[in-house]
Amino acid sequence: MSAVPEDRAPLRLGLLGCAGFARRRALPSLARLTEITLTAVASRDPARAKLFAGEFGGEPVAGYEELLARDDLDAVYIPLPAALHAPWAGRALEAGLHVLVEKPAAVTAAEAGRLTRAARERGLVVMENFGFVHHTQQQAARSLLAEGAIGELRSLTAEFAFPPLPDTDIRYQPDLGGGALLDAGVYPIRAARLFLGDELEVTGASLREDPGRGVDVAGAALLTGPTGISAHLGFGFVHSYRCGYTLWGSAGRISLTRAYSAPDDFAPTLTLERDGRVEERRLVPGQQFTTLFRRFAAAVRGRDVTGPAHDLAQQARLVERIAATARRLPL
Repeated sequence: MSAVPEDRAPLRLGLLGCAGFARRRALPSLARLTEITLTAVASRDPARAKLFAGEFGGEPVAGYEELLARDDLDAVYIPLPAALHAPWAGRALEAGLHVLVEKPAAVTAAEAGRLTRAARERGLVVMENFGFVHHTQQQAARSLLAEGAIGELRSLTAEFAFPPLPDTDIRYQPDLGGGALLDAGVYPIRAARLFLGDELEVTGASLREDPGRGVDVAGAALLTGPTGISAHLGFGFVHSYRCGYTLWGSAGRISLTRAYSAPDDFAPTLTLERDGRVEERRLVPGQQFTTLFRRFAAAVRGRDVTGPAHDLAQQARLVERIAATARRLPL
């Protein structure tokens, strides 16, 4: 059902997939809202569905198809492995449900096109979950940039990387959409789009692959906008931890060091360098996933079909171009 009456609250949401990430970050944030209620929880493992339902509410459902067949849902949230995002998002749209799907919602322009067409034809919202975009620290950085605090923006450097994962982690499984580009790389790509817009093109890229696992475990990309502003991106699973970006302008720099994964109680520090001085500004904590769910509900009620779909498609275009043009090297 595409139209959710303004006078009916809350939005009835189904969870399609009981991922650990959803349990740790997304669902506790969802529980704070009055705009959305968790109505049903689906897993292929009935015991896991019952576990999640016991913690967060909703009716446990054995199987994803069973969840999509229900008539008491308005929308679904999909935190499945990356390779399953687009297929199940497509099925949910076909079932007449609005969709919030974990990143990457699609890994090719063709996948993104199928999702956006299905959403447009049915008047549904399909939104990709990049919670960090909604954190207050990003708004603080954008405000300083708009005020001219560092002059004219010249380039952005963004990294998201961390040490090797446990051998059994699904991000090492190519059939589930594993690899550093699709897991870590999409964050600095999205950060580049946040500050430099959607006209970025891939000037160069590289991916380092683990031959034993069959996935990329590190990578880099150089993106360039139409005015010559560049984005230098790095990501991977074989690094010391980095999770931030730097905006470098004609008169200074703005830096954040916990840009993508800040917990709700974390007070970020923004570093502003200008006029030979370094100023550290302590920002207030931000509940990025709570804000994300609230904006998803607002998009559904406002029938904002175009905005989220366009955003998803532009992200997929850049991810695909990096994957297609990257020089691939062994680890």
